[in-house]
Amino acid sequence: MPSPRRGEIWDVNWSPGRGAEQQGIRPALIIQNDRGNASSTYPLTIVASMSRTERELPLHVRIAPTPENGLTDFTDVKCEQIMTIEKSRLIRKRGSITKEELARVDMALKISLDLLS
Repeated sequence: MPSPRRGEIWDVNWSPGRGAEQQGIRPALIIQNDRGNASSTYPLTIVASMSRTERELPLHVRIAPTPENGLTDFTDVKCEQIMTIEKSRLIRKRGSITKEELARVDMALKISLDLLS
């Protein structure tokens, strides 16, 4: 079973999806804490979906492609689209985002989940 860590980008097999859910193999950012990710008895992780579609939405965090993150295009972390998935859906680790990028994701997640009030 894959061992993801918070802040890593993984290709996820989203199929089968339902309705407006993503389908196919697409990247996602691991946002689950590392303690939960490391548990051998907990087969799930929490991810935020990612998209190359540029929409300039307040809950999207733009990530530039680098050798460290494994992206080939500018990609948005969609902090309004977080899901719990089985780790078995994780296909391949692409890389990791920077601490600064993860801090921006954390702020967008707090806004999305109304954790600032």
